[in-house]
Amino acid sequence: MPIDGGYVGMVDRDVFDEWLRDRAAQAGATRMTGTFERLIKNGDGSVTIAYRDKQSGRPARLRTRAVIGADGANSAVARQCIPGSNRMRHVFAYHEIVESPPAGSADFDAARCDVFYQGRFSPDFYAWVFPHGSTTSIGTGSARKGFSLRGATARFRAATGLDNMRTIRCEGAPIPLRPLRRWDDGQHVVLAGDAAGVVAPASGEGIYYAMLSGELVAEAVARFCATGDARALSTARGKFMALHGRVFWILGLLQRFWYRNDWTRERFVKMCQDPDVQRLTWESYMNKTLVRSDPLTKLRIFFKDVAHLLGLARV
Repeated sequence: MPIDGGYVGMVDRDVFDEWLRDRAAQAGATRMTGTFERLIKNGDGSVTIAYRDKQSGRPARLRTRAVIGADGANSAVARQCIPGSNRMRHVFAYHEIVESPPAGSADFDAARCDVFYQGRFSPDFYAWVFPHGSTTSIGTGSARKGFSLRGATARFRAATGLDNMRTIRCEGAPIPLRPLRRWDDGQHVVLAGDAAGVVAPASGEGIYYAMLSGELVAEAVARFCATGDARALSTARGKFMALHGRVFWILGLLQRFWYRNDWTRERFVKMCQDPDVQRLTWESYMNKTLVRSDPLTKLRIFFKDVAHLLGLARV
């Protein structure tokens, strides 16, 4: 998505994740594939990872000094080791990967991302059409229990003309709504990515924050291994929140207020058509920080927001 001075990009996780694993192996990591089962604390200051080897199907074990739990929003590592992780709130997302329509198809642009704020497709989040070249992701999300994500996606595909495109696969996953209050156990374990809850509210963006948290966690683990001081593990969250805590707080407020119903979302969409709002929003999105603006711009945006809040602005 081009922006003055840069762009906001989308990542194809099928390719990107394997690329990361290859780079880790090139840097000296040993790749092992299996399913995590539990951690066992040893008396010598180490821990043993019990897992099931994918190739053989047999139980296996690995002894180590530190564990980074980067196993997603339903992190088994977090559930066993990090107090309070079971209270993480989520939006549940579902999407279907379909063949992209041919060029020139009605109302489909392979270079455009569409976001829909409509209660029939999502009562409290949004629905989307994200092209990825030859394929397209179409889906929706909601934190409301009982809301049928599959049913909403079927209606959404019909409304966007994508119901006749071949479905390649269907996927669903929870999206965390806020970072966990604690990422480490004070001994051996620290979390990163979705396991730590680092997904931006309102937008659901996670890959940038996952990569940054991974870098900060790696630095913290390196200090822990060098010094033996487990307090180093907690520094990753502190640094992350110092950089992005305010952004997450503001986006959380935005989601809780403007996504409540169709009335507020119509005003939110109308507000986002304003050039001042667009410039600040996209610059902040691109640079991953709150962009400073001149006082006059802030004042204009404030009065526009109040007008939309009170229903005085035209929609």
